[in-house]
Amino acid sequence: MECQTVYLKVVLMKLLPDKESEGPWSTAVLLLERWLGRHVRLDALMEDAGWEEGAQQDRARCQHLLFGVVRNLGRIDAALGALVVRTPRTRLRALLLVAGFELMEAGIEPAGEGRAAQIVHHAVAQAKLLLSPVEARMVNAVLRRLAGAPWLREPAPADTSEWARFFSHPAWLVRRWLTAFGAEATHSLLRWNQTPPPIYGRWRAAAGAEPGAPPPAWLHPTTWPGFHVVPAGHWAEVQPLLADGRLYLQDPATVVAPELLAPAAGECILDLCAAPGGKSLVLADLLRAAAMAGAVAPGRVVAVDLPDECRIGRLRENLAKIRGTEVALVQANVRQLSAALLEAHHLPEEYPAVLLDVPCSNTGVMRHRVDAKWRLREGDIARHAALQLTLLTAAARFVAPGGRLVYSTCSLEPEENEGVVEAFLRETGPRFTPGPARHCRPWEAGCDGAGAFLLRKNA
Repeated sequence: MECQTVYLKVVLMKLLPDKESEGPWSTAVLLLERWLGRHVRLDALMEDAGWEEGAQQDRARCQHLLFGVVRNLGRIDAALGALVVRTPRTRLRALLLVAGFELMEAGIEPAGEGRAAQIVHHAVAQAKLLLSPVEARMVNAVLRRLAGAPWLREPAPADTSEWARFFSHPAWLVRRWLTAFGAEATHSLLRWNQTPPPIYGRWRAAAGAEPGAPPPAWLHPTTWPGFHVVPAGHWAEVQPLLADGRLYLQDPATVVAPELLAPAAGECILDLCAAPGGKSLVLADLLRAAAMAGAVAPGRVVAVDLPDECRIGRLRENLAKIRGTEVALVQANVRQLSAALLEAHHLPEEYPAVLLDVPCSNTGVMRHRVDAKWRLREGDIARHAALQLTLLTAAARFVAPGGRLVYSTCSLEPEENEGVVEAFLRETGPRFTPGPARHCRPWEAGCDGAGAFLLRKNA
């Protein structure tokens, strides 16, 4: 990761030809150029950009522009496509997209007036630094026409192609959701995905790190117990809270699966596909709270994930923030995890409670992962479901008789949720009995989407 960060920083320094072009706007253009060319994950792209210490405002502005473009890519691209005859080279396209996003935020007004005029003027000035003179003149002409174009009006209800364009989603995904959820829910989901999310933080001190410690007054409480909205302008105060584990940034939907598993005091819990560790922290905190209530030993969390440097690094960092609960880390592919490997780590072969949070299509978290919809292909959902069934079957081997297994996703797709569970129950016959299930649907719950299913292994 460090090598990649240094490399990307050098690349950006070479690409920025003049001090005047250095800044969040031009950096957003160059990062977008890289994303358009390679479709690198946006979060990794931002993380690897080599931000200087104290550049939080620049980073926030750059991320706002970069994520805003990718979130609204279909809509801006369609508007530009009506004005540009030939497909522009990648950097020119990136600059037009960033300026187009700013115009979209400003609303419809003539290019010679108000905020639109400022946006066009700034974009042309940056084009003179980042592009050729001919391209800079093109930018001026295109953006002046774009500013007054009627491309911001919402289309008629349930028009699949127009909804896909206006809400910037693949048409096949819109069709799928219309079939699964109906027009009203699909419309709400599309609007939800296009709204930049607040930053949620779970105050762990109350149940984990420092029992009874109150959150600072600048954290805004929410309707979800323990969760707060982290307002802008407090990064200096947030950093030490994150570093010592009192606060953890995560969406309220992430507690659905751990709470359904309902850890009991003293249990040893197996957390599979555990990285980056948010659910492991929730499990540890639930164990600690249960132990304090019953005055018994808090138990242990065994976290397992692939031996990937980045994933394990983040998981290890988060597990280090657990206090008062034992924790163990095992680097392994769930499908290859064996009793012998667990024994080599001095760990049990079977567990009373197992959590499996599987890789999925991410259709429930597209408000946060704004590039996920552009990476996803129609055939991916069936491929995900096949892998998920394999992982669930592998996880079931480690559930003790009478124990509990929670299967969870951050997908909204029935094939990845009920479909996988039903296929698993058909394969296992009478060995497992289905228990309660919980669904988080953004248009109903007001948080990210998730599915969680409790399965009990018969004694």
